[in-house]
Amino acid sequence: MQRGLTIGELGRRVGVPAKTVRYYDLVGLLRPAGRTPAGYRVYGEREVARLAFIRKAKRVGLSLDAIADILALYDQGERPCQEVCAAIERKIAQLDRQIAELLALRDDLTRLRDGSEEAAALPGDICPVIERAGDSRPGH
Repeated sequence: MQRGLTIGELGRRVGVPAKTVRYYDLVGLLRPAGRTPAGYRVYGEREVARLAFIRKAKRVGLSLDAIADILALYDQGERPCQEVCAAIERKIAQLDRQIAELLALRDDLTRLRDGSEEAAALPGDICPVIERAGDSRPGH
């Protein structure tokens, strides 16, 4: 029988810190293949493939919750590709919202910068550019 991999060995094989492997084990994404007589967790090739999948899924932006759902389907004997595509679609929608928010923030910042010359300081103001940030007109 082949000896299993320790947490550190598993992490090195896949390129993640042992601490991350422990966390994934704790939240149920990984399960040890067994334990040594001393009680140390040992992992096999199945866990290497699973950890590699988790790492790649994280790299494309999937959340651990989405990954857990995908792995649960896989563990039930289903091909989770439809769930993967749905998770990717949700991620794209989230990115689109974030991009829209960032573009709106950029526009707001540009207006602040462009109106900074007109911003009149009032007594007690630290910086009128920021003090008037929520006002409808620069300097007012």
